[in-house]
Amino acid sequence: MGYKNEDEIKRALGIESWRHLSKEKMIRFVAMMPDMSTEVALKIIEQFPAFKDFAKDVVGVMEKAYESTLSANKQSQENFHRACQEVREILRVELSKDNLSMEDKKFIIEQIQETLRMEFQKDSENKQFLSVNLKRVLAGAGAALALGVAFVGGKVMAESKDSPDDSLEA
Repeated sequence: MGYKNEDEIKRALGIESWRHLSKEKMIRFVAMMPDMSTEVALKIIEQFPAFKDFAKDVVGVMEKAYESTLSANKQSQENFHRACQEVREILRVELSKDNLSMEDKKFIIEQIQETLRMEFQKDSENKQFLSVNLKRVLAGAGAALALGVAFVGGKVMAESKDSPDDSLEA
C-alpha cells in the first residue's frame, strides 16, 4: 500500500498533526517510509528539524538498554560463579574428612565435577546471550544510521532536482 499524501500517513499513525508525533509513532513512521513516495517522505521529514537528533536518541537508548542488560547479566554471572565456588568449598571440606567411605568420596567428587559442568554450561549460555544482544544493538544502530544516510541522501537528491545540472551546460 502506498501513501499518497501527509493526511493518509497521519491517519495511519493515528495523529491529528505532526506535533503529536511521539517517539513511538516516529518509529512507526520510519517503518512506513518505504511505502511513501520520496517527495511525501521528504516533505514530512523537513518539518522535523530534530529528525537527526531522533535517530541519535534511538541509538543512545539502545546503547543504554544494552549496557543495562550487560550489567545485570554480569552481576548474575558473578553470583552464579560465587555460589558454585562456595558449593565446591563445602564439598572440599567434606571430602577432607577421614571417616568417609569410598562411595561417599566418589559422590562428593561427582558433585564437584557437576558444579564445574554447570559453570561451563552457564559460561557458554552467557557467550551466546552476549552475541545475540550485540547483534541486535548493532542491527538497530545500523538501521538508525541508515535512516540518517537515507534522509540526507534523499534531501541532497531533492535539492539537486531543484537546481540546474551544471555538468550539462557547455
